Amino acid sequence: MDYIEYINSILKPKTTEKEVILDLFAGCGGLSLGFEAAGYKTIGFEMDKAAAVTYQNNLGSDCHAIKLDLDFVYPDAEIIIGGPPCQPFSVGGYQKGIEDARDGFPVFIDAVRKLQPKVFMFENVRGLLYTNKWYFHLVINELSKLGYIIDYRLLNAVNYGVPQNRERLFVFGHRAKFNFPKPQLKKVTVGEAIGDIMFTVPDGSKFLTESMDTYVAKYEKASSCINPRDLYADKPARTLTCRNLAGATGDMQRVRLKDGRRRRLLHREAARLQSFPDWYEFTGNETQQYNQIGNAVPPLLAYQLALALKECYKMDELYTKEEILEKDLQANNVLTLF
Repeated sequence: MDYIEYINSILKPKTTEKEVILDLFAGCGGLSLGFEAAGYKTIGFEMDKAAAVTYQNNLGSDCHAIKLDLDFVYPDAEIIIGGPPCQPFSVGGYQKGIEDARDGFPVFIDAVRKLQPKVFMFENVRGLLYTNKWYFHLVINELSKLGYIIDYRLLNAVNYGVPQNRERLFVFGHRAKFNFPKPQLKKVTVGEAIGDIMFTVPDGSKFLTESMDTYVAKYEKASSCINPRDLYADKPARTLTCRNLAGATGDMQRVRLKDGRRRRLLHREAARLQSFPDWYEFTGNETQQYNQIGNAVPPLLAYQLALALKECYKMDELYTKEEILEKDLQANNVLTLF
């Protein structure tokens, strides 16, 4: 079975589990699609109306187009997932951290505090482990104080069957034992994902102009780019983002046709590179659709994370909240000695 057949067949909503999952900051449903393919029913919450419609139209699950706040009353759930937006805080800023209402993490933590789910998971950019590591520590500390073991890891989607180099941070909270899914040896290429349309000129194709080609050449020279940043059929894609999908930037995602012209990546091509099946339709104008795709968690990676979370969820809890807090306290005391 090739890549297209695989994602079109495996990534289909099916309810086999009785538990309902809350997906906070759900976007267009990439994360929820993976969890629904693993058998769960989801309820989404997403303030962007076009993304919420995309979610609801494709998954058939409720997605509430609402901006969450600390006063929100959630339906009962034993599993919470999501991608809380994280606004970086500079050293010279207010540094309100966990109390800053502009940031999505206070809302996510508030939901965990109110519902006390058995398991939770969130996804975020890798920068949270670097430039903003101080803030990540605040978040982890708050969640740990609620009585959870926290496991986190940077995962590259290309190691899980997605034809794209996309490294993101995934964090799991639990009271049992969690194992991240094992990476795969084979990497799927751009050609396997979009080879049937990659070198064609479908309806709606847009081409780089002469001035854009000149701009791209200057950009690549200034960034010491060895190879042009076109998509190559024999390699996985670079990371897809809102910026390089929707905007005419120097590193925009594009394919080079055999006649030398460069064509902007189509919505369907971008969706396949994110591992969305062909039946998944996006709502909104051109930019809104690109933004939904660029912001999404690849559903194929989400599916494998959902299977790992399911194994953890079905375990009996090994530790009480008090035991977890005691372990955290001992660990912190040891750290202060060095």
